[in-house]
Amino acid sequence: MITINQLSKHYKNKTVLSKVSAQFPTGQLSSLIGPNGAGKTTLLMSIARLLEADEGQIQLDGRNIADIRVADYARRVATLRQAPDFNLRLTVEELVAFGRFPYSRGALTTVDRQAISEAIQFLSLEPLRQSYLDELSGGQRQMAFLAMTIAQQTDYLLLDEPLNNLDIKHAVQIMRALRRLCDEYGRTVILVVHDINFAANYSDHIVAMKNGALYCAGPVSEVITEARLAELYGLDFEITHSEHGRLCNYFTPSGELA
Repeated sequence: MITINQLSKHYKNKTVLSKVSAQFPTGQLSSLIGPNGAGKTTLLMSIARLLEADEGQIQLDGRNIADIRVADYARRVATLRQAPDFNLRLTVEELVAFGRFPYSRGALTTVDRQAISEAIQFLSLEPLRQSYLDELSGGQRQMAFLAMTIAQQTDYLLLDEPLNNLDIKHAVQIMRALRRLCDEYGRTVILVVHDINFAANYSDHIVAMKNGALYCAGPVSEVITEARLAELYGLDFEITHSEHGRLCNYFTPSGELA
């Protein structure tokens, strides 16, 4: 389990995280939601150890992450940043191989190659294995980067807006893959997501943030309510339930709240 204790982060006179405390349960898919500027990415990057908080502590299975060697942390926690940019001309297979760097440092072993193949197969990328990234669509590239993260074979995956700029089909493919990682492999997935309907239907746990602070957190049924979403986003919501899941409708004439 990842536990956040009173985490704060400031940039000059601006507070981007204010004494945030939260937990991300093991083996579950947790979504970080909230309006722009809420501090979601800052919190995620702090967990990833790509940002250093000014106050507070983050624990991984009860241990302060600051006390864990970077190399050891990379074998426990994998991070996919928003809009990753590789300027090298790489094939999908070569990109996915980067996920094995914490283990092999570039000298791939039989175990590494097996992990690479498993990640490619998991996301049904075999037909694109030898394709170059600059020849792929945006959705295909995002799937390739996700395969690189999966190939790292960590207990925890941190994903910053992995659905950004994707069409519906690729967004669904990625969320289904993340759901399988939790259900079939026991991985813990934490992602920043703006589409409230994806969060509502694929998550186990929701952490909602607003103005740099924790707004609320808990199971989907407790957080995804009309009253809480209205206060969080400043919009009227109508939530309908069916055998297929929840539909959060915010396309209402009354729209913005006063």
